[in-house]
Amino acid sequence: MEMDAFMNNIKMIVTDLDGTLLRDDKTISERTLSTLKKCRKKGIKVVYATGRGISAEKLVPSELFDGYVRMNGATAFLSGCEIPVHSRLLPISEVRDLLIEADKLGIKIAAEVTGMNYSNFDITEHWPWIESNEAADFTTLDIEIEKIFAIADTSMLELFKTKTPKNTHLHISRDNFVMIMHEEARKSNAVAALVNHFGLNSSEIAAFGDDSNDIDLLKYVGVGIAMGNAIDEVKAVADCMCDSNENDGLAKWLEKNVL
Repeated sequence: MEMDAFMNNIKMIVTDLDGTLLRDDKTISERTLSTLKKCRKKGIKVVYATGRGISAEKLVPSELFDGYVRMNGATAFLSGCEIPVHSRLLPISEVRDLLIEADKLGIKIAAEVTGMNYSNFDITEHWPWIESNEAADFTTLDIEIEKIFAIADTSMLELFKTKTPKNTHLHISRDNFVMIMHEEARKSNAVAALVNHFGLNSSEIAAFGDDSNDIDLLKYVGVGIAMGNAIDEVKAVADCMCDSNENDGLAKWLEKNVL
């Protein structure tokens, strides 16, 4: 489809949060809020897709969105509905050895599900807004996991690259924040579940992102837009670019191409 024709056919907007919709101080500009509201008035669905869990609720107004994807695609929900339209959880038995080995090496690591974090460190030292945190014994912990996350320096990254089970999905962000999920827990898969629910097609979707966990999403949709602050790998797969998250890049692109 030609780009001009696509712009007239956008029926859903999907946006990452950190580094994309959110400014560096984790706020959303009034211009961006206004622009998304105008898109919804045109009948366009608005969805966010983030690596965050329930903490996303503290940063974005839920009434602005028709659906949301959390934990990099481990779960997807319709706004206001507690039953997921997509869920890919990871049995702890498949990653227990990795959790134990990382713990022995002194790596700060945690397993998260439904907002509860089972960890070997005080998570609030890094993220003060997280309220649910419990010290974990990884040898006996028995849960299904939405996401494992770890804070690792460069010397520790090889452990995750070599020890992460094959049936899982490993993501290492630009700041060495490690996330491990079910192999099907990807933003593109979760967004596809929402697309199917709304009776849409991937070619009718525009998506914005900035980091490596957005790459599969930008490839899946009709047009993928890389933020001006995106890493080079994201820019390489994107169909086009917009300004940075600090300069209302998402709003500017939508104003020009959609509104």
